[in-house]
Amino acid sequence: MEPTQSPRSARPAERVAAEQVADFRRFNRYFTRRIGALDDHFLGQDRPLGEARLLFEIGDGASLRALRGRLGLDAGYLSRMAKSLEAQGMVRVSVHPDDNRLRMVEPTPAGRVELQEQNRRADVLTADLLTGLDEAQRAELTAAMATARRLLRLAGITVEHVEGAAPDARACLAAYAAELTARFGGFTASDLVGPAEVSGARGAFFVAYEEGRAVGCGGLRTLEPGVGELKHVWVHPDARRLGLARRLLGHLERAAAARGLNVLRLDTNAELTEARAMYRVCGYREIPAYGDHTYADHWFEKRLSPPGR
Repeated sequence: MEPTQSPRSARPAERVAAEQVADFRRFNRYFTRRIGALDDHFLGQDRPLGEARLLFEIGDGASLRALRGRLGLDAGYLSRMAKSLEAQGMVRVSVHPDDNRLRMVEPTPAGRVELQEQNRRADVLTADLLTGLDEAQRAELTAAMATARRLLRLAGITVEHVEGAAPDARACLAAYAAELTARFGGFTASDLVGPAEVSGARGAFFVAYEEGRAVGCGGLRTLEPGVGELKHVWVHPDARRLGLARRLLGHLERAAAARGLNVLRLDTNAELTEARAMYRVCGYREIPAYGDHTYADHWFEKRLSPPGR
């Protein structure tokens, strides 16, 4: 099955080897053929893959807006599939009781029965596929699939440059503050960087998106000529261990270099051991305190290469 979403401009341009593209597409073709994705009767049911997948994603109920973001589907195409399932008695489409702009879709009893049967058949198919391997080979395959899923998730995440006052920026910072308060207490919104400090000529702010949902952020502000400071690099718990924090760090470092900043600094709390480990791996060295932030216990610095190197 070919990728349907196009990359966004915020992602650094990198040339992908033709052999890698060919290998990826070869695997896609083999896998979709092996699981019967192109069959008009997916898993032997009287339903093509598109409708079967939509029924699965609806689960106990969801909004069409959420489904559109999750599946990357055109609004008209999604609406037609939902109407088709509704006409077949598989789902009910209604208006959200608190927001008449949201259309909700939920399975009917018949839809729940079909979804249960779909899951049963998928389990049987998967078990049949795995019986051709011994235990060690199955473990190798599942580990490889976990790696593939992690890397595909990371590949699908986009990082966008936004204003510091943008709703998604403030929502991410609110989640960041709430997490720090839970971890070591006392951190409040007043401890967050101001929107103007990470916007325009004074700085930059980036938000990471996965399937339309903000899942990470990071800010850059100018401390003095040639010196910048990283603020609030954060990743949602659901998107951790993918390598996203390092991607955000890369965007921030490139933005700093583009602004003529050749030194980046940051502070962090003693509780955030994972953050300190990441900064060290990414070339930051610990330095004496350069500020008096209440919750700072460790201070780091990195010298940047000029743009283009």
